[in-house]
Amino acid sequence: MIAASRPGLAGLPETLGAMGVLALRTGRAIVRTPLAFGPELAAQVAFALRVGWMPLVLASVAMSYGPAGIQAAGFLNLVGAIDRMGGLFAITVIREFAPLVCAIVVAGVAGTAMCADLGARRIREELDALSVLGVDPVTNLVVPRFLALILVTVIFNVYALVFGSLAGILVAVVNGSSPEVFLRTYFANAATLEVLAAFTKSAIFGGIIAIVCCYKGLTAQGGAAGVGRAVNEAVVLAFLAIGLTDYAFTQAVLAVAPELSAVR
Repeated sequence: MIAASRPGLAGLPETLGAMGVLALRTGRAIVRTPLAFGPELAAQVAFALRVGWMPLVLASVAMSYGPAGIQAAGFLNLVGAIDRMGGLFAITVIREFAPLVCAIVVAGVAGTAMCADLGARRIREELDALSVLGVDPVTNLVVPRFLALILVTVIFNVYALVFGSLAGILVAVVNGSSPEVFLRTYFANAATLEVLAAFTKSAIFGGIIAIVCCYKGLTAQGGAAGVGRAVNEAVVLAFLAIGLTDYAFTQAVLAVAPELSAVR
């Protein structure tokens, strides 16, 4: 079983170390044969898609139209460059908004549900019973959730790209431009490497969310109230990890390919 860490900031290094151990155990379990988690993996993917697709679509349109679109359109109208809206969205949506919206929705909807499910099993001592029977909870419970969230975030990134870009077209039309002009500058600034980096980032975010939420669920203590605390802590830690990873990943990509920062 996974040992619980001390609560609070004093136990943060221990918590991070335990999550790293869980990630290593999960990685080893994935390549170990035989793979017996197929039905559970399919169930988790179906669950995450079912509960997450609508919040994702709404968040993609709202965040792309509002924080990016309206503010950018106001500035571009001031300088008479509303025709550059597509180039702006090619950078903001592909590089940042789409992966971040996926991570936020998956963590807030699917990740919390998985954490609560494992936490409830923990306080009912179901996980201890599995261990007594010789069933590894990491292989049978963590691995399918880990793979499911990676797959779902990659799928959701497609949704976020499509609906985020549609929101950009709507902003351009509202501000007197045309879809043709928007799409011309959009595809002129969209790079293949940028798209591949966005999907890679989404997969990394999914893995982080799965490890954080599964760890907090497996180490929940204190009855039903403890499960609630574990879910809250999982969301906070997942968002912090996503923010730090996003910054480091984006800076690394721009350092390797500085041409991505050039406006075309």
